[in-house]
Amino acid sequence: MTTWITICDTCKRDGWDQTAMDRTDGEALAELVEQAAASTENVRTRRVSCTMGCVRACNITVQAAGKINYSLGSFLPEEEDAQAIVDYAAKHAASETGQVPYREWPQGVKGHFVSRHQPLPE
Repeated sequence: MTTWITICDTCKRDGWDQTAMDRTDGEALAELVEQAAASTENVRTRRVSCTMGCVRACNITVQAAGKINYSLGSFLPEEEDAQAIVDYAAKHAASETGQVPYREWPQGVKGHFVSRHQPLPE
């Protein structure tokens, strides 16, 4: 089953307005996640404008139908964080329920979980 990584492309980390960046931190993270996920089986990406987690920018969600879904935040727009997100999403995709044992979490997602959402009833 496909797991989706939804990336907030409007996220701006603290101090963003004081830099000369030509795009938001969310756009930069989205591009990196998209590149990392391009050849990952059962993982797809999409961008949305605002997940309402501004205090924890950069934000993503890991979602799949019928599985537990997760919101994560406080990422940096860097390749290492993007790869950790994709690696976790691949484990989520491989899990029947969406739960991934803590010992299997990539180091780069530890400490970034914001909330868990139970699957919708059928």
